[in-house]
Amino acid sequence: MTAAGSTRDCDVVVLGIGPGGEYAARKLALAGLDVVAVEEALVGGECPFWGCTPSKLMVRPGDLLAEVHRADRLAGDATVRPDWSLVAARIREANHDWTDHHHAEPLERDGVTIVRGHGRLDGPGVVRVEQDGISTVLRASRGVLLNTGTAPLRLSIDGLDATPYWTNREAMKVTEVPDRLVVVGAGPNGLELAQAFARYGARVTLLAAADRIAEKEEPEASAALAAVLRDEGIDVRVGVEVERVDHDGGFRVAVGDETLVAEALLVAAGRSNNLGDIGLETVGLDPQAPDVEVDERLRAGDRLWAIGDITGKGAFTHVSRYQAAGAVSDILGHDGPPADYRAVSRVTFTDPELAAVGMTEAEARGAGLRVRVGLAHVEKSARGWLHGPGTTGIVKVVEDADRGVLVGASVLSPYGGEVIGLLVTAVHGEVPVSRLRTMHYAYPTFHRSVEAALKRLE
Repeated sequence: MTAAGSTRDCDVVVLGIGPGGEYAARKLALAGLDVVAVEEALVGGECPFWGCTPSKLMVRPGDLLAEVHRADRLAGDATVRPDWSLVAARIREANHDWTDHHHAEPLERDGVTIVRGHGRLDGPGVVRVEQDGISTVLRASRGVLLNTGTAPLRLSIDGLDATPYWTNREAMKVTEVPDRLVVVGAGPNGLELAQAFARYGARVTLLAAADRIAEKEEPEASAALAAVLRDEGIDVRVGVEVERVDHDGGFRVAVGDETLVAEALLVAAGRSNNLGDIGLETVGLDPQAPDVEVDERLRAGDRLWAIGDITGKGAFTHVSRYQAAGAVSDILGHDGPPADYRAVSRVTFTDPELAAVGMTEAEARGAGLRVRVGLAHVEKSARGWLHGPGTTGIVKVVEDADRGVLVGASVLSPYGGEVIGLLVTAVHGEVPVSRLRTMHYAYPTFHRSVEAALKRLE
């Protein structure tokens, strides 16, 4: 039985305080609105505590280890003793031992009221929050902004739920690297963590259900990255299905006719939107829908806006914050630009980094465009040769030949996440390919491979 609670009137309720919700709540409060933000877990969301930040604190030292191992071919004899305790300590320091005061307190100083608990819509402009058996009803005169985020996808594998397997959340709290690690899933999280743990000495087997790793990216990039991972000793297997998982002091993972034995199992096979229990049905939306549909002003219904992963526009912190700015503008009654997702960029922080923007070649052809593609190999460039060991990759550009503009591009390269910036501008700004071909590209740089790819458009 729920105990009697309270009712509070306000201007806006932000349901979920991930990066986008945090940004929006602050901006709305600083604009003078009475804002109540509701969070069941940690204020700040997935990115700072279990996603972007801690994973990169694993990736960076792993990259340094790899560079030391390459040193004897370029600089001289070098040795290093990997010490995971330094990584674990930096992660704990960065997120204050998984406490959120460094996110919550600045919000409160800026005028945001934080209510802890599980929030559910209860009709237009109304959110009911349950915490410790007490119900609080929030009534927002302007409306509600949804930012409920995602959770690790639960796989229907026999025996899995009865085992102490890791998701990305448990992986971020690891204090010792396992001797043997099986990673299920070859998307961004699986790839980054597989390489990071392997560089710290784990014998890693990477399992992908698809016929290639990074299946949403260009096949040339997938193939090149798979070769790098295999060269580093990772057992990359594609087109495989995990049939059963058992645990008795260690993991036994049944894959076809083989049983893999490991100390740890990481399941990183995607995310699921937190939509099933947030009351969408009370505002006329389908709680079984994969996403919350929004218009160009991020409106999802009567006095209802939605941002972030749940909108299906890109599960990235930068997209959530971009959408948050648009929603804030609309809530405040400003006439800002409509949301535009033509040039959404994405980066997987492997070594080399895999970055992309816009459409792949297959997506562009599927959209009915007359397509031209250009492909250049980074290791064949001047910078690739100068950089030496560890340099491999591609730059691929996809052109809408009828309009003469790029609609997508991919980069696999050292610092690929930085190289993609030039191509994001080209796609977003619809810069004519004829103009891109006459630009200056500094020599010798990694981004000079963009020029080579443009020359190969055919």
